[in-house]
Amino acid sequence: MGCWRLPGPVLGLLLLLCPPASAACPAACRCSPGEADCSERGLLEVPWSLSANTSTLWLAYNFITVLGPRSFPPLPGLRLLSLAHNRLELIHPQALLGLGALRELDLSHNHLSVLTPDTFRPLTGLATLNLGSNRLGQLEPGVPGALPQLRALLLQDNPWVCSCSILPLWRWLSHNREKVREKSLLLCRVPEQLNKYPIMAFGDESFRQCQDTSLSPQHYIAFFTIGPFSFMASIFFCTFLGSLVVFYHGLRRESHCWRRPRVCRVH
Repeated sequence: MGCWRLPGPVLGLLLLLCPPASAACPAACRCSPGEADCSERGLLEVPWSLSANTSTLWLAYNFITVLGPRSFPPLPGLRLLSLAHNRLELIHPQALLGLGALRELDLSHNHLSVLTPDTFRPLTGLATLNLGSNRLGQLEPGVPGALPQLRALLLQDNPWVCSCSILPLWRWLSHNREKVREKSLLLCRVPEQLNKYPIMAFGDESFRQCQDTSLSPQHYIAFFTIGPFSFMASIFFCTFLGSLVVFYHGLRRESHCWRRPRVCRVH
């Protein structure tokens, strides 16, 4: 059977009329090269059928409450991720695995109250982290400390508890002022007498009453050594005291019988 070829101009025309299949785009999103806009779609979770070439992902104004383990498909080139204005309450320590190229993460306007450093350790290139307008009463300094490339941290509009527990975060903020944006908006909410007091206005003297109560191994050894001895000593003391009381009552009885012998013989 003979072979035949299409003329060059005809082949080019066919290629123009039938372009190659476009990259995957979830039905709920609007996509353009390198970008997926999935905002305001009533989503309860992150769409999985995203193109691996996505560099910008908008997921704002949805109803996502939890980011579980590996909530995202492989997105090795993702550089900007916005989850603002959702209902996030929990982020699993493995939720952000595979997003090592991320440079900007917006988690503002959610319901986050607890965050752990393990959650952010995969984001070795993250430069901007927005945690504003959440429910954070305190934040482990290990969270920003887990981000070696961090340049901008936003923490405004959170109900900060200004007790001794905020001392580690205050120290980190004091040593990294250039990384903290909107510093004037970091305000205490609790206790009531410090409501709306700027956290960055505190000084070293404000935390003088906060003593380090952590115990060293030597303290525990001393407790375990002294404890049993103290217990045994208390038993011996109580026994000795009881013996004295019995002896005292015995002497009183003998003295009573000596004075009234007839009564004692009757009994």
